Amino acid sequence: MELKSLYTVKKIIETGSYLNASKALNYAQSTITFQVKQLEAELDVQIFEKRGNKMALTQEGERLIPLIDNVIAAAEELLTFKKQGKDMQGTLKVALPETLVTYQLQPVFKKFKELAPKVKLAIQVKNCFRVHEELLKGTIDIGIHYDVRKYPSNIEFHEFGTFPMALVASPELDEAERDFITPSQMKSVCHIQNDPNAPYLKMFNRYLENREITLASDLELWSIESIKQSVMSNLGVSLLPKFTVQKELDKDMLIELATEMPGNELTAIYAFNRNKWRSPAMELFLQILREYYGVE
Repeated sequence: MELKSLYTVKKIIETGSYLNASKALNYAQSTITFQVKQLEAELDVQIFEKRGNKMALTQEGERLIPLIDNVIAAAEELLTFKKQGKDMQGTLKVALPETLVTYQLQPVFKKFKELAPKVKLAIQVKNCFRVHEELLKGTIDIGIHYDVRKYPSNIEFHEFGTFPMALVASPELDEAERDFITPSQMKSVCHIQNDPNAPYLKMFNRYLENREITLASDLELWSIESIKQSVMSNLGVSLLPKFTVQKELDKDMLIELATEMPGNELTAIYAFNRNKWRSPAMELFLQILREYYGVE
C-alpha cells in the first residue's frame, strides 16, 4: 500500500472526480484510476461509485476515511520528526551484533546522524543473546539482532530482512577438503569463528554433528575482517552471513562451498519495549531503518 494512493483518495473526495484530482495532483487520469483500483484490490473493497457527474464514496469507502486520515497524519508526524531532527538531543542506545553493525546498518546510522546531529548515538556491539538480554533488562532502547529467542508480550519486534549464509574457503583449498556434504568425514581443515554463541555457528556445528563431519581444529578470532583475511590465507573455512563476504566472492578471493544445511539463512529483527516512551530520536531511527529495508 502506497501513501500517495491515500492522498489520491482524499483529493478525489475534495475535487469530486478522477479528472479534477488528476489536474490538481498533476497526474495522468489513468494514474489516478490505477491507484484507486490498486488500493481497492489490496483492501478488497469498492471505495468510489459514480453518482451523476461526480465520484462519491460507497458505504465501505466512508468507513475507510477515518483510517486513511490516521495513516496520513502518522506519516506527516514522522516527516515532522525528520524536519525537527537537527534540534533533537539526548542519547539513543542501540545494541546489535558485529555483522549487522559493520555490513548492514551503516547507511542507517549515517542517515540518522545527518538528521539528528545533536543526539548521542550509543552503539553497543554484542552477540544476539546478549542483545536480547539487555533489551529485557531495559538497558538499551533498541535491540537489533538475528531472531534467536522469543520475547514476552511487552517487547514489540519486527522482521526487516532474511539473509543467506555462506561457507567460504580460499580458492587454494585442496579439492579433497571442499566436500561438506558426504557424511562421516575426518577433515584436516580448521574451522575459523569469532563467537561460538553466534546463531549461525550453532547452526553449522549442529550440521557437522548430524553429518558426523569432524574438523581438525577450531580457531577463534576477534573480528569478521580477521576471519576473512585468515580464510583467504587458507588457514581454514568459515560460515558467515553471505553479505559479509559478497565482495570477496565476486572478486574470486573466496569461494563458496556447498552444504545441505536446512534453513541456511537468518532472519534479522529490531525490537523495543512497547510500554516505554519512545523519544522523537527513537522514532526517527526506527523510521529510517524501516525506509531503508522497505518495511511497512
